[in-house]
This record gives sequence, C-alpha cells and structure tokens, in this order.
Amino acid sequence: MQTCLVTGGAGFIGSWLCEDLLERGYRVVCVDNFITGTKDNVAGLIKNENFSLIEHDVSKALGAEKTGKIDHIFHLASPASPVDYQKLPIKTMLANSFGTYHMLNLVREKNARFLLASTSEVYGNPEQHPQKEIYFGHVNPIGLRSCYDESKRFAEALTMSFCRIHKMDVRIARIFNCFGPKMRKNDGRVVPNFIMQVLRSEPITVYGDGKQTRSFCYISDMVDALEKLMFTDGLSGGVFNIGDPNETSILHLAKIVKDLTKSNSEIVFKPLPSDDPVRRRPDISKAKRILNWEPKIGLEEGLKETIQYFKTR
Repeated sequence: MQTCLVTGGAGFIGSWLCEDLLERGYRVVCVDNFITGTKDNVAGLIKNENFSLIEHDVSKALGAEKTGKIDHIFHLASPASPVDYQKLPIKTMLANSFGTYHMLNLVREKNARFLLASTSEVYGNPEQHPQKEIYFGHVNPIGLRSCYDESKRFAEALTMSFCRIHKMDVRIARIFNCFGPKMRKNDGRVVPNFIMQVLRSEPITVYGDGKQTRSFCYISDMVDALEKLMFTDGLSGGVFNIGDPNETSILHLAKIVKDLTKSNSEIVFKPLPSDDPVRRRPDISKAKRILNWEPKIGLEEGLKETIQYFKTR
C-alpha cells in the first residue's frame, strides 16, 4: 500500500483530499498545526487504520522517523484566506518558505513525489486574461497580500530549484478559487461570507462595484485535479492551473446566493481592499490536454451543496 503525506491535511481542501485518498486505497499521513485547519474536519477519519494524524508546524523540520514510508507528499499547509494570511503574515511566509524547504528535504530522503499547492495569487492583479501558466504575474511585493503572494512565488522557485539540482519528481498546482462544504464560517472568502450573511439575514457585503471577477471551482473537482496531477507519470517540473474557467462577477455571485436562499438581504457596497485583483480566470487548456481534467460541478450546483452544509452548522 502506498502512503501519501498531506500537509495542511485538516484544512478545507486538505481534509477532502485525505478522505478521498483513503477511499482510493492509500495510507494517509495528515500533518497540521491547526492554526486555520480543524480536527473536526478529519474527526471521521481517525478510526481508519490507514489514517494517522501528526500535529506539527511545517516551518520546523518533521523527522523522517515520524512518518515511516512515504511515496507522495501533497504540500498544502498555509493560511489561504486573505483574512487569515493578513492576520498571520509571518506564519504564512514561514509555512511557504521553511515549510516547503523541509518538505522537499523529506521528499529527497523518502525518494517520494512532491506536489506543491500554489495559488492563482502568484499572478497578482493580472495584466493577462485569462491567465496562462507561462504568465509571470503582476504582484506588489510589499502590499498587504504580499505575505501570501510572494511566499507562494518563492515556494514555486524553491520547488523548481530542488527539481533541477536534485533531479526530484515535483509538480506545481496553481489553485484558483475553490469552495464547498468544510469551509469555515469565518473563513473570510467570498462564498462563505455571502452564505453566512444571508443565513443570518444580514446585508450582503460587496467590495468595490462588484464587477471584479473570480472563477469558482467546487471542491470535489479540485481534489480530482490534484490527484490526477500527482499520480500522472512523466510530469516532473510541470505547472498547472487548476480552477473553473467560467468567470463570474462578485455582484452576480451575490445575486445567485440570494436567489438560492430566497433571501431578502440587501446588497451593500464597501471600498475595494488594497491590491484586490480585478479579474481572475484560469486558462486550463494544459490540464484538459495533459490531465484530461476539467470541472464537472457547476457554480449553482456547488453552491446548493455548500449552502446546505452551512445550514447544518
């Protein structure tokens, strides 16, 4: 039986990934320090004999003796919400710098395969639309979002340096907006924000004029893409956009959430935060061609599942 180690495995995407890997027949080692993840996300996995949980901060080295045999490492550990990483900027940068360094060294020691969960934020406020993997980005290196944007860019550079110098098997996923059950109520990202506001009969807060766009990928499609990227041979050094290519304005998203919940909440507008990207849409032609992957769950279908989840919290 092969073993997958998932850093940030108790987070939103990580916990879904852990569960699906177990269902696929892998042994799973979940590593998390719970600064944004929660034990509740993996509570249902604890009794599985093929699952183990290590409470650990990835910015410190994880002794190879603690994990046993490892075949694949998914490095997802990092605060990912603007609310979280602006509140925890140094911890975010350490997770993406030292954390990536320690995981890459563990990969070398275990002779494993490595997947870095990067982000669309490496493109910053893009001047190219849609964004292709060959685009270098347009990022403010000293802005409020730079702790996340720049540390992920550093993590990508470090990963590729290890790949070139040590001939390691690595691949990079640039994750665009992802949503679904297991997101935190106070996550700070737009989907849980809108859903919780309407469920509490509060006004829906839209920043700027609401014309800025995002592309929303449902969690099951995201997990499918990450697994295909990890388990497809011959992709070492590959960088892939992972997200839904359908572009949605924030104002339109607010109206969809209102309609699906039959809410009377009014939409209110507030100033746009610093360095907030105006447009965000992935070009996923590379993932479609090489991974044979594209999203299957539409925005409204995914929102219905997510709304139902939050209704039960």
